[in-house]
Amino acid sequence: MTLTYQQPGTTTFIPEIWDAELLVAFDPLLVWASPIVSNNKYEGDIRQKGDVVHINSLLRPTVGDYTIADGMTAQRPETVDQKLTITEAKYLQVLVEDAERVQLAGGLDSPINQQMIRALAREADLFMGNIIATGATALPAITPTAENIPQSLYSAILDMMLALDDNDIPAGRYVVVSPRVKRYLIEHPAVANAAAYGEGGVTANGVVARLAGFTILTTTAMPTGVDIVAGHSEFATYASQFTGFREGQSEKYRADYIDTLHLYGGKIVRYPELDTKKADNTFDESKPTKGIVKAAVTWPTA
Repeated sequence: MTLTYQQPGTTTFIPEIWDAELLVAFDPLLVWASPIVSNNKYEGDIRQKGDVVHINSLLRPTVGDYTIADGMTAQRPETVDQKLTITEAKYLQVLVEDAERVQLAGGLDSPINQQMIRALAREADLFMGNIIATGATALPAITPTAENIPQSLYSAILDMMLALDDNDIPAGRYVVVSPRVKRYLIEHPAVANAAAYGEGGVTANGVVARLAGFTILTTTAMPTGVDIVAGHSEFATYASQFTGFREGQSEKYRADYIDTLHLYGGKIVRYPELDTKKADNTFDESKPTKGIVKAAVTWPTA
């Protein structure tokens, strides 16, 4: 029951515990921005929208042939600069009536608070998914027939594995699939019986199974025109920070407002051995990364 002095939807909100629990509740909802898919090694000290985190890559020195006559020629270390800009600033603000502070019980488990957290997570995940899909190398579309959808999807993932192998992408890879791909993929024996081949069972961050060197995840936050993305977290970085909670007196109500600001950005990370260095000691970011591949599915018609 909502009392006359209470706002509908906030009757179980206790602001004192929000700050400690927000990230705990937020992180498991992420897929694209989770540590499985994107690293967060370069977050640095984010304070405001527009901040820039610099990522330096060290070029690999050239190995020379030694002769007594020529001796050795010293090389100076050379770096390539990449800039991760914090482009996004999303806020969440709620109003808490004075009387609610002594009457309420509960916390982040209330439906309205869970929906607020999900909204923040969804925004961040959609943003990072678009960053990753835009920078991925496109493979030919998958064109299964009605009779071989599971096998076609599974074979496509193995083709992605080969494409990453050809570029020496390290172990610890992921595959993110759309819910429709998941629906058919789990019919394949290698995925349905993943416990025998790798690791089965649904876990946090949308994980379906671990198989053939991949962690297979699924999400509804798939970028437009993409059904499967495979890669390694070293090739995409996500920098995020909540700036803390602010509390103040409402001018209109006998209530306090409480808000937080979520600052974040993301980018494809380039590597000297895989990407083209330009004359100004930056990478050519117009080309896709070789550490992430993507494909669309041309679904058979009925």
